[in-house]
Amino acid sequence: MENFEVAREDRAGISILRLKGFLDAHTAPQFEQAIQQLISEARYRIIVSMADLYYISSAGLGVFMGFIEEIREKEGDIKLSNMSDKVYKVFDLLGFPALYHIFKEEAEAEREYNEK
Repeated sequence: MENFEVAREDRAGISILRLKGFLDAHTAPQFEQAIQQLISEARYRIIVSMADLYYISSAGLGVFMGFIEEIREKEGDIKLSNMSDKVYKVFDLLGFPALYHIFKEEAEAEREYNEK
């Protein structure tokens, strides 16, 4: 079975989820749970850092789509950062860059939150 980890770091009003490994149908529920936890704590300013994410399937992408509307209704957002070219290609293929802000670095995403 593939390894997958979600590490969470909370900073002043922003939560960062760092994904590591393979995000697919088997591991998507773990990621879903991490986002659900943030929502239940009313933490809607989220950065998902993918520096150590090696693979994402449609099930993994579905998690993003499953929560974005609810989070944006609460004045929040999910910003994405640190994607490898391979992972970015999957997001790009499905039109995600039109729906999500994608940053090269986590710090850029954080800066955009802090400017608002």
